[in-house]
Amino acid sequence: MKTVAVIDYGMGNLHSVAKALEHVATDHKVLVSSDPAQILQADRVVLPGVGAIRDCMAELKRFGMDEVVREVAQNKPLLGVCVGMQALLQFSAENEGTDCLGLLPGRLAFFGDTFARHAAAERLKVPHMGWNQVSQIDPDHPMWKGVDQNSYFYFVHGYYLPLAQAEGICAASAEYGEVFCAVVNKGNIFATQFHPEKSAEAGLRLYANFLAWNGE
Repeated sequence: MKTVAVIDYGMGNLHSVAKALEHVATDHKVLVSSDPAQILQADRVVLPGVGAIRDCMAELKRFGMDEVVREVAQNKPLLGVCVGMQALLQFSAENEGTDCLGLLPGRLAFFGDTFARHAAAERLKVPHMGWNQVSQIDPDHPMWKGVDQNSYFYFVHGYYLPLAQAEGICAASAEYGEVFCAVVNKGNIFATQFHPEKSAEAGLRLYANFLAWNGE
């Protein structure tokens, strides 16, 4: 049986991600693991994340998972979720500036700073929390199979990837005050700012597609 490893570095909603994967897994065993060898042996890997990016990066490095993620991204499908997506980028403005893994280009901005410059967005709350439509840039990508265009997904985040920072890697966008990149994709990496495990049928379908996706 194939395996999908959910990386345990103390910073993810591991239980809900694993349960969602188990719900759609037909030929995969779901492993929640902090063992580098076990993760590297898995057929597919999920990098979840909640909380602040500085803490996320510190724990990834403490567990040695930064190098594990780099290796995984080279040779097998890798799915980043929420802060797990942000960790794959170059830099975040959070915590007075935090360097991320740099596997993908892009610098994360703070919604609050953006809204301060746009009067139309003054009443929007930070963080962005709740259901939002997601517009697929390439609906023919296998990760979008069976997911309707403009489906709703569940977001919880205060920092975001501006479209100008996502050239060539943005797989879907959403709008909250301004249009931003909600999903990134390059090679074996596919990562979502939203939480598929909190996104009902559309989210479960995305997880099912990931278990069938072979990367680039």
